[in-house]
Amino acid sequence: MIRYSLTCKDGHSFDSWFQNAAAFGALQAAGQLACPVCGAVEVEKALMAPAVVPGRAVVEASVKEPADPPSLRDPQSEIEAAIAALRRQIEENSEYVGLNFASEARQMHEGDSPVRAIHGEARPEEARKLIEDGVPVAPLPFLPTRKVN
Repeated sequence: MIRYSLTCKDGHSFDSWFQNAAAFGALQAAGQLACPVCGAVEVEKALMAPAVVPGRAVVEASVKEPADPPSLRDPQSEIEAAIAALRRQIEENSEYVGLNFASEARQMHEGDSPVRAIHGEARPEEARKLIEDGVPVAPLPFLPTRKVN
């Protein structure tokens, strides 16, 4: 397999894999290559730098231990920070009912249990049935703490 950097007549750049150079030539001649951005079939190979692997001495010399490795507990992006804040808010303001979520939500909806904020776990078919029955539920964008490494 070979990867080529390609450009179309409109200047869009993209990469594609081919079985070999002859396969690229045959597809290009048949007009079967197209730009994924604009659909143009006038596609040419772009200049590429070869992927040269440096020698062992160069690699060993360039490997450095980081002064302070990143903490895996701290959010690494704004999205991770927002999800962590959402998790804290939900855990502080609702009761975790675990695997009993579907039955607890149904009992509250039917008036058999006091209405309160809960969160927990449900199998996909249980959640689907709750939604079909009009029980207001929503998925959370994180796993329960007990399922996180």
